[in-house]
Amino acid sequence: MSTVEAFKVQVRTQTGGGASRSLRRSGMIPGILYGGDKENIPLMVDPRDVEKGLRHSSFYSKIFELDINGKKERTLARAVQLHPVTDRPMHIDFWRVSKNTKIHVSVPLHFLNENKCPGLKQGGLLNIVLHALEVTCSADNIPEHLTIDLSDMEIGATIHADVLQLPEGVSITHPDRDNTVATIVAPKLAQEESTGASGEKSGAASSKA
Repeated sequence: MSTVEAFKVQVRTQTGGGASRSLRRSGMIPGILYGGDKENIPLMVDPRDVEKGLRHSSFYSKIFELDINGKKERTLARAVQLHPVTDRPMHIDFWRVSKNTKIHVSVPLHFLNENKCPGLKQGGLLNIVLHALEVTCSADNIPEHLTIDLSDMEIGATIHADVLQLPEGVSITHPDRDNTVATIVAPKLAQEESTGASGEKSGAASSKA
């Protein structure tokens, strides 16, 4: 299950566009804590902590504990606004959750035993359709990731979401939409055919010349 991590935040007293720009110039970014039928709390966060978190695929499926004036709040990072040019974090939203809160969350998929996969050994290619899967579960029951074993997959295999071993209390949010997770496809012959066709066209052009 997803682990609980502390995330450093501070409460900010000034809000609005001007205050946010001033905050960013000082090296921090604005954030907000909302949800849980409680008041919204404006926050300020070190963008380096956000950048570090975003390097991990589980960032949006991990419980973060925030210390708000001595009171612990369990949250999920729900959205990070990035600068359109630099991709630096500009704003972050945290959503309060309790242990029984039912949530929809995107969980990373990990593909195991590629080196043992018969289809890949024969030159096939792993075509990943979904890198993460949206599941429904309680906030205290979020899987850190879901695994798919490729050790028996042959060329032409289609891997469906229903082969996943989901923890108890976890279900796929959109089973019809997210049915196909990955495929093992044959080595691409289209490029060779295309090259052959190009050669024929080139030869035809030369004979006309």
